[in-house]
Amino acid sequence: MSSYQIAGRTIGPGHPAYIIAEMSANHGGSLEHAIRVLQAAKDCGADAVKIQTYTADTMTIPCDNQWFRIGSDSLWANYNLHDLYKVAYTPWEWQPRLKQAADDMGITLFSTPFDETSVDFLEEMKVSAYKIASFEVPDLALLRKVAALGKPIIMSTGMADLAEIHEAVTTIHAQGNHQLALLKCTSAYPADPRDMNLRTIPHLADAFGVIAGLSDHTMGSAIPVAAVALGACIIEKHFCLSRNEGGPDSPFSMEPDDLRQLVRDVRNSEAALGKVNYGVFGKENDNRIFRRSLFIVEDVKAGELLTAKNVRCIRPGYGLAPKHLPEVLGRRAVKDVERGTPLSWDLLG
Repeated sequence: MSSYQIAGRTIGPGHPAYIIAEMSANHGGSLEHAIRVLQAAKDCGADAVKIQTYTADTMTIPCDNQWFRIGSDSLWANYNLHDLYKVAYTPWEWQPRLKQAADDMGITLFSTPFDETSVDFLEEMKVSAYKIASFEVPDLALLRKVAALGKPIIMSTGMADLAEIHEAVTTIHAQGNHQLALLKCTSAYPADPRDMNLRTIPHLADAFGVIAGLSDHTMGSAIPVAAVALGACIIEKHFCLSRNEGGPDSPFSMEPDDLRQLVRDVRNSEAALGKVNYGVFGKENDNRIFRRSLFIVEDVKAGELLTAKNVRCIRPGYGLAPKHLPEVLGRRAVKDVERGTPLSWDLLG
């Protein structure tokens, strides 16, 4: 699979990286706020906004024993799972309205489903693609249901080993769906750049014959730029209007100025990658004259020998190339030549 399309946008090698702003829990508990996040992502140059479709009850059970409490070293310490998901989820009644708002703005919106009921719900919304979260890679029943829809799939691979990724990819392909992209992901919030292992990106593409990209939880745009240089075709970053909002995901999310800079940096990186090229390219041609060449550096009379005293290799580059100096020395001038004249073959006897 060299490329596929999401809502008419081609994604794959040779095309601009597809930049996804992940809203996740950054809606601030307000539909109006969520719509402002959509508009900000559009204004910053993102290609798509992704949300998540679940409820606390589709994810887990309300239970506060040791198995369900989140550890003290986590960003979400002191929550139990059910309570965290109650705070973080995007109300389902908002989601069709968000999809319509995104359509009206001209930005693609799709979602991550976490169970079969959420897939059915998203199909009613007519989303154009599906995202599979890293934590759901082992859920083969979910993968089969999504793959059977025949729509593009983007799957993060955080925590998954090669065997798990192979099983997930095989499950999706078995449904006749080969519109798959795999994202390198480090499932830490925020992630340390030293844990990113970006060289996995081209390996994912080669090992599984898919589009590869990055779901990034580091801060800033340096890691996505490096990923694009390594061949990432998709970049996903969490996005909020302000980290001061204090939502569950805001501490590791980009603000509008950050996302705008990321888009600029990625597009500049893509432009800089260019193609294999040697020699003069573009505006370099104007600077060729600043290379060294052979010049007459003292007045020379007709018939006079050219020597290291009256011929030098200096800037600018209007004379013969420096490599010709041994051929020039010892020959005679065919006419008077003034100091500062670029040397050419027609001046030599």
